[in-house]
Amino acid sequence: MTDPLAEVVTLLQPSARYSKLVSAAGAWRVTRVEAGRPFYAAVLDGACRLAVDDHPPLIAEKGDFVLIPSANDFTTTSLTPPPEGVVTQPVELGPRHYRMGRADGPADTRLVVGYCAFGSADTALLLSLLPRFIHVRGASRLSTLVEMVDEEARADRPARDVVLAHLLEVLLIEAFRALPGATASPGLIRGLADERLATALRRLHEDPTRPWTVPDLAREAGLSRTVFFERFRRVVGLTPMDYLLAWRMALAKDMLRRGAAGVADVAERTGYASASTFTIAFSRHVGVPPARYARGA
Repeated sequence: MTDPLAEVVTLLQPSARYSKLVSAAGAWRVTRVEAGRPFYAAVLDGACRLAVDDHPPLIAEKGDFVLIPSANDFTTTSLTPPPEGVVTQPVELGPRHYRMGRADGPADTRLVVGYCAFGSADTALLLSLLPRFIHVRGASRLSTLVEMVDEEARADRPARDVVLAHLLEVLLIEAFRALPGATASPGLIRGLADERLATALRRLHEDPTRPWTVPDLAREAGLSRTVFFERFRRVVGLTPMDYLLAWRMALAKDMLRRGAAGVADVAERTGYASASTFTIAFSRHVGVPPARYARGA
């Protein structure tokens, strides 16, 4: 059976951009302003305080993993931070290894932090289906994966980029499925945690070319049309038909960008009866006709 989460992560096309080991002691503070880059961190030893965008500050301890698929502003500090307004300048100890706070003595805290990039032409849409913030306690598997990503990023071995891409896919999937569905923000993870909605979501991803209707999907979920529609909109954050349209467009953009098929074939493989019907829907959704989109991509 098709796995919607794996499909979304694969379509995101993650790649490693940068990772580093941070050792810290004493009182310290680091503030970053990002432009929506995916950020992750794994605490190897000790603990730190992390405040991201509008989320309340949290304490990340040894074995914890944090993922923000689209980070903007965030601040990391020691548990007892320096006076307000004091920002610590990192000291480079070696390639991708930095020291924060007190320069002498053993480190109180060690963590691996990194950024990745998404190569998808539809990143904003795909990220809208996923949680905006993930904090997993005692995530030893995730910490191991982060260390593997960091080690591979530092090395200059054959097929490095391919290995990193697959490691990041595994890392993202592991992080998303480690998040309790009930605590996730509306989106795909929360929908897959709902047994009834998960059935409908899997069927939709398994056969996106089928002319689905709300009653069809409601039957797959074993719910009445009204209950299914309201539950889907509340849990997933989109109406069933909006989700279907968004997913078909994500598939279409991926195929067109890769040159995997012509417009007529893409139309057929995304459930449209004709190339003209698909062109109208694509142009309305994306803003340009599919042929022009493919040329630009």
